Amino acid sequence: MSTLLTWGLLVFLSFLPPLIYTIWIRNTERCHRQQWISIFVCFLWGSTIAVLAALILEIILQIPLESSYSLAEITPFLAVVVIAPIVEEFTKPLALRLRTVRSQLSELEDGLIYGAVAGLGFSATENLLYGFSFLEEGFVVFLMLMAMRSVGGCLLHASATALTGYGFGKTVMKRSSFLGVLPYFLLAIFLHGFYNFLVSYEMFGLLSGLILAFLFVLLAITIIRKKIRTLDSQNC
Repeated sequence: MSTLLTWGLLVFLSFLPPLIYTIWIRNTERCHRQQWISIFVCFLWGSTIAVLAALILEIILQIPLESSYSLAEITPFLAVVVIAPIVEEFTKPLALRLRTVRSQLSELEDGLIYGAVAGLGFSATENLLYGFSFLEEGFVVFLMLMAMRSVGGCLLHASATALTGYGFGKTVMKRSSFLGVLPYFLLAIFLHGFYNFLVSYEMFGLLSGLILAFLFVLLAITIIRKKIRTLDSQNC
């Protein structure tokens, strides 16, 4: 396969599932659906600035851990289960602070939708980065791993960031303290960290861990979409 065709396939498989999920989440609302321009801005933030900021912050936060003799052995665990969830769930929902997006926060379900879309943008670029490394494993393995990320990784980022987006949306509409976002942010970190734990550490066995992780994010996104529909029905 030519280099150009390989890259084309990689970009296609990385971005197509998140884009489909974005339409799916946006269309969960039946009344007062979000404008495409604000949806695009959220996705773009997640796929660019949020990813770059997260990479920089994760590198900075891992430096003291790697230089510590007592923590060096558990640094990979902390990086995957603690640092990455905290950093990524901080950078992704900042999309909701952009003027184009914030001006559209008029209903409680809006925060859920925009948070999920920012998470999906992040997952698209993350798919691209991981997918590049998957190519070394052979074409069949590459397709299998990309398919797994298209479900698990995408739905994980959408579900987790939707929670923080919901909390942020509530504070904007109720003009309350931004401390009100904290419980939702912590819940997003837990969801993200728990998923990473299941797929990264074989406590339950590799296959069992993957199955549990997939069931976990499927349940999470189902709850998120149900909440969107419930809130939306109150505004029709």
